[in-house]
Amino acid sequence: MRSMRADDRTTRARLRDTAIEVFARDGFSATVRAIAESAHVSPALVIHHFGSKEKLRAECDAHVLRRTREVNRATVETRPGATAFDGMLAKMDSIDEDGPRIVYLIRSLQAGGDMARALLDHLADDAEETFRGGVAAGTIRPSRDEQARARYMVAQSMGALLVDVVMHPPDDWSDAGAILRSYLDRVVVPATEMAVHGVMADDSLLDAVLAYREEHDGPTT
Repeated sequence: MRSMRADDRTTRARLRDTAIEVFARDGFSATVRAIAESAHVSPALVIHHFGSKEKLRAECDAHVLRRTREVNRATVETRPGATAFDGMLAKMDSIDEDGPRIVYLIRSLQAGGDMARALLDHLADDAEETFRGGVAAGTIRPSRDEQARARYMVAQSMGALLVDVVMHPPDDWSDAGAILRSYLDRVVVPATEMAVHGVMADDSLLDAVLAYREEHDGPTT
């Protein structure tokens, strides 16, 4: 195994990034030894930096959550001379770079627990902020309940991704970019069509649901 200086600050980040790739590939049953082999270091060096597999996983969780929020915010930023959708299209072009992070998120949702709940809470908060910004800019229709809409949309999008890996199980979990590209090829047009046009031809169903809710629960806010 290649040795690294214990005080080399980049080593910790490299080990963390390698662990994210290995967890995405093998799931959270992956061992410290497997992570060390992928990083070309000794298991002792991994333990030296993180103390245990559980602490390494916690650092991976925190980094993936932080990076996900950064990417989501960058996606909806509108720079001078750009449209509101340039960020989304640029994200589609860089999907290979996001592969390990997104597949790690899939693994986290499959595993459940605190990380999955924290992830969904953060994504819902970011989605609500994004929707409110779009409403203010006139690019998104307002909702009767912005918070509920954001949480529903996050559940829909992440749920669709989980269902897709069940319906189309990857042949090679190590090729995270290919997993995301194949998913995107299948869903980008219908998902965009749903976002832009919806399904129903008029508001009759919504009116009926709102009337039902008001009759049984009182006026909606």
